[in-house]
Amino acid sequence: MLQMKLCGDLILREKCVPVANITPELLNTMNEMVKMMESQNGVGLAAPQVGITQRFLVMMNPDTNEIYRMINPRVLSKSEDTCLMEEGCLSVLGADGLPVYAHVRRPKSVVVEWTDENGDKKSAEMAGTIARIVQHETDHLDGVLFIDYLSGVKREMLMRKVNRGHK
Repeated sequence: MLQMKLCGDLILREKCVPVANITPELLNTMNEMVKMMESQNGVGLAAPQVGITQRFLVMMNPDTNEIYRMINPRVLSKSEDTCLMEEGCLSVLGADGLPVYAHVRRPKSVVVEWTDENGDKKSAEMAGTIARIVQHETDHLDGVLFIDYLSGVKREMLMRKVNRGHK
């Protein structure tokens, strides 16, 4: 049974290592992550969030409900155009046990390549919400949280809400 790692757990700050082989265990873990993500009304979950320091993630396109299982994903390029959107994270929870949110500026579109669960190489240009999700989740694989994009004052205000959840 996988367990969600919460803000403050050092594993969330580790840089993950590439997946060498697609194993039945990896596929089972990804399936369990999809169930976990859906049960918590999330749109993405990266391996370090469940305590695994390997480069894989699951995410859902909220517009189509398509599920992506990405192994060794890489953002190849980012648009110069950016936009400000609200983000939350299943690992950054407030006192009520729900994600806390903040506005984060990111590129509007990205080109991503990954290996899918069948071992096939994929690439796609993603724009809008799905681009935001893949950037958020791939950041997790590099030990970066969305709160790292906030100004010091905004991050401190947000972390006060988060820290109340840990007392």
